[in-house]
Amino acid sequence: MSALQDKYQSVVAAAQSAGIASLQVTEQDGILYIKGDAANTDAKDAVWNALGAIDPSYTATDVNIDVKVTGLAAGAPLTVITEQTNLNIRKEPSTEAALVGKAAKGETVTLVEQTSAEWWKIKTADGEEGYAYSRYLKA
Repeated sequence: MSALQDKYQSVVAAAQSAGIASLQVTEQDGILYIKGDAANTDAKDAVWNALGAIDPSYTATDVNIDVKVTGLAAGAPLTVITEQTNLNIRKEPSTEAALVGKAAKGETVTLVEQTSAEWWKIKTADGEEGYAYSRYLKA
């Protein structure tokens, strides 16, 4: 591992743990390049926050971060992948929020918005719209 990779190891680790797709870490002319695609803004923010922990002013000239949010387009079909139970759909992105509906395991729902890494706004075939845990949804 080079000195630069050692210096920015936490940034690379943050990119790996945030699930940055097509992650490329290369070094050229004394600059470390970190490149990839984030599924949402939270994943991209995790990489930048890791850099901020090392360089709070973001003035480092020996690192170049190029992480783009690709995500899923609104209208993308998603499959509910709960273990056995129905997926709760809530009025707000919180487990404390009121239920507005449920989606059965294996049901296809439509993505309205990737609100955060944990909560996505979805719409069922019946037209129920609300927030659901993203870990139970698969593109």
